[in-house]
Amino acid sequence: MPVIAVAGGTGGLGRAIVDALNAAGKSKVVVLSRQSSEEKEKEIGAPILAVDYNDVSGLAEILEKNNIDTIISTISNPTGPEPEFALIDAGDKSVVTKRYIPAIWGIPYKRELAPYFPPAGQKLDILAKLEKTSLDYTAVYNGLFLDYYVHGVPSYLSPITFAVDVAHNAAAIPGTGNEPVVFTHTSDVANFVAAYVESSKWEKEVYIIGDKLSLDEFVKLLEEVKGVKFTVSYDSEEDMRAGKVTELPSHVHAYPFLPKPIFQGFMGGMGLMVADGSFDLKAERTLNSEFPSIKPQSVKELLIKAYKS
Repeated sequence: MPVIAVAGGTGGLGRAIVDALNAAGKSKVVVLSRQSSEEKEKEIGAPILAVDYNDVSGLAEILEKNNIDTIISTISNPTGPEPEFALIDAGDKSVVTKRYIPAIWGIPYKRELAPYFPPAGQKLDILAKLEKTSLDYTAVYNGLFLDYYVHGVPSYLSPITFAVDVAHNAAAIPGTGNEPVVFTHTSDVANFVAAYVESSKWEKEVYIIGDKLSLDEFVKLLEEVKGVKFTVSYDSEEDMRAGKVTELPSHVHAYPFLPKPIFQGFMGGMGLMVADGSFDLKAERTLNSEFPSIKPQSVKELLIKAYKS
């Protein structure tokens, strides 16, 4: 039975992937985390291996000792991609590790947007580093995580308010509001990933389409399901490039962790990628078509589940 390590698998998307892999039952699952916890191991149903992302040789030794064939990374580091770089180097150094899914997710990023959205540049650097290794790797693109907009539907993601503040019936839409956006719930991403890792041949990139609609359509659906009228404004590309977005009521809860100017810049960068069509994922091959038995949940379906009373 192959051994798959989920880096960052104690929470967020990683935890959803651990759940899906365990449910599939076709591999042994371990979690790579900065700290081990017996209590957490029991909760998630997988061993947790404590790792130091500053020690490439130590990481490689752990991969070899545990016969880890595949790494799925969901780690995030606000200060830079160095932990991911170390994990890639360790995977390349390990004689048993062959395959790697990096912590890219979301969309195919563009280098020119890196000044406005620094994670874009970091993720492109991760892919460039992988290209220089002997590892088979796949970047998985799934659009926006729908979890952020369907409060009450089970999810391991921490809340973030981008463009639509569902709790306060308000929206600050980037661009015209007509640009298509792909939304996918993490549980669906996880199910597709659990199926994909069984494939004998990996592609450099794969796409998951949970649902696709514009933000204007998204807000209209919310109004219909919740039975309330949303307050809607629109942010121009000029303002977003200047790091300015309309403040939504829920944004203030983020400021103690991320100062307002930095937070607004981050939201502006995200908004630019909506406005330029980056979230309108287009691919000839999708994991939806490759695994037709997996039916992702639609936006309307999950909005009704979350808010219809």
